[in-house]
Amino acid sequence: MPGITVGVDGSDHSVKALEWAIKEAAVRHSPLTVLAVHLVPKSGWTGQPITLPADIADLEQARQTAEEQVTKVTSQLGDAQPASVKVSAVNGFPAEALIEASRDADLVVLGSRGSGGFARLMMGSVSSQVVQHAHCPVVVVR
Repeated sequence: MPGITVGVDGSDHSVKALEWAIKEAAVRHSPLTVLAVHLVPKSGWTGQPITLPADIADLEQARQTAEEQVTKVTSQLGDAQPASVKVSAVNGFPAEALIEASRDADLVVLGSRGSGGFARLMMGSVSSQVVQHAHCPVVVVR
């Protein structure tokens, strides 16, 4: 279903992006997909994600955290609500998951930086990769 997709990782920047995306989806009367990506290692041979049994609990925690953030932000909006909100979480690599999600989206929204360790960067590596490779327009919220 086309609409707006927003990537969240629990950072302050992603919360701002979530707030922006929810408001934009409400204005457009558009469905919103909130995507949390649980980072897992990549196989050196296949390039595919390596998931372990412990990743199941981490993935569920990422989904629950995203749902809590959505509930908090939407409760502050009053009547201005998106057409629908779907929260999902996947194991993988954030940039790749968001680029893939952009195939079915009208717009992708990201925070300018995630929870990485280089605080002085204007834009994080995930945002930079998504901006360069997405299949739809991208909004980077500062």
